[in-house]
Amino acid sequence: MSRKEVRERLLAGAVSCLQEKGYARTTARDLVAASGTNLASIGYHFGGKDALLNEAIIACFEAWTVRTEQAVFADALGSPRELLERAMAALVDVFADMRPTLMGLVEGYPAALREEALRERLAGGYAQARAAGVGILRRAAAESAVELPVAPEVLVSVVIAIADGLMIQWLLDPESTPDSRQVVDALAAISAVL
Repeated sequence: MSRKEVRERLLAGAVSCLQEKGYARTTARDLVAASGTNLASIGYHFGGKDALLNEAIIACFEAWTVRTEQAVFADALGSPRELLERAMAALVDVFADMRPTLMGLVEGYPAALREEALRERLAGGYAQARAAGVGILRRAAAESAVELPVAPEVLVSVVIAIADGLMIQWLLDPESTPDSRQVVDALAAISAVL
């Protein structure tokens, strides 16, 4: 097995462990079993168990960002509302499909409060998500000849905050969490009042 293959197997095993056991309960032995590698390979490729789990969290974060971008541009752009509906559907209506991944992501947040390397990586993941969102907005605005009412960075940060908040609510109480259509309707209602 090449170095690249070992690294990829370790990362895939770490994602699997995050989904099945969570951040705090995953041991180095779990990572070895899930990846089919050995204990020394964790240190060699990632510097340790925590660094490997941190990379797995970032990989999950990045995969969700790519998935969202692909969903937004899967069809013709349409109106700004249709674009928002597709973005919110890609962020919110996927919670059931992504439950194990979401749990791993959320479990990483408390660890990031005390571990600077993970905090920096998660902040970098959010920066990448914002950059991708800004790119989506700018492309959509240009293709639709629509002028954005506020800075795209602000719009994207608010959409991410809404999605993150709904993710936490959904993990705790899926039945009471609004779906993407309800979110867009609520945002339109708020906009009409303002």
